[in-house]
Amino acid sequence: MVRADLHIHTKYSQDSSINPKTLVNQLFAHESIKAVAVTDHNNIDGYDKVREMAKPFKDILIIPGVEITTPVGDLLVLGVTGLPPKPWNAECIIDFAKKNGGVVIAAHPYREYGLGSLAKNYDVDAIEVLNGGTPSHVNKLAENLAREMNAPGVAGTDAHNVDELWTVYTEVQASLEVDEILRSIKKGLVKACSCSKSIHF
Repeated sequence: MVRADLHIHTKYSQDSSINPKTLVNQLFAHESIKAVAVTDHNNIDGYDKVREMAKPFKDILIIPGVEITTPVGDLLVLGVTGLPPKPWNAECIIDFAKKNGGVVIAAHPYREYGLGSLAKNYDVDAIEVLNGGTPSHVNKLAENLAREMNAPGVAGTDAHNVDELWTVYTEVQASLEVDEILRSIKKGLVKACSCSKSIHF
């Protein structure tokens, strides 16, 4: 079993201040969370930098990812190391991810820049039901959406500052390998967790 934060931003997102080296050092030092998906806004530069800095550490995993802005809402794409071709609409991004073995997650669906109930119209692999930057009553709407869609529910801090790290995470029934984690997300072998509770799907 792996505990992973599936939604983190680095300074390569314009609205984030997290230094890649700080992220790697904190991940290595954390007692239980050992994997993160670096999901900067519309670019993969942060993932490349974090991955490079994490190479000396054998017991942590950096999952490639990106948070892409679309006209209908933000999508997290995990498992791809390149950006999809434009135009960046939801259909094209989902198609790109599936052709390249990636996973698509509807990010914070009922917060600003989320898909909301429109997520039902798209073939996403999972719903972010526990977002560290989202009020609990709004996360609850995302939980309900995941249940309605019979979709896996995952968690990510959506951290933009160091003090926002490690508040929520996803328990994944997998070993510390990217492909296995992605397969487990698709299969629903996940549990969204915070310090106070966990959410089963």
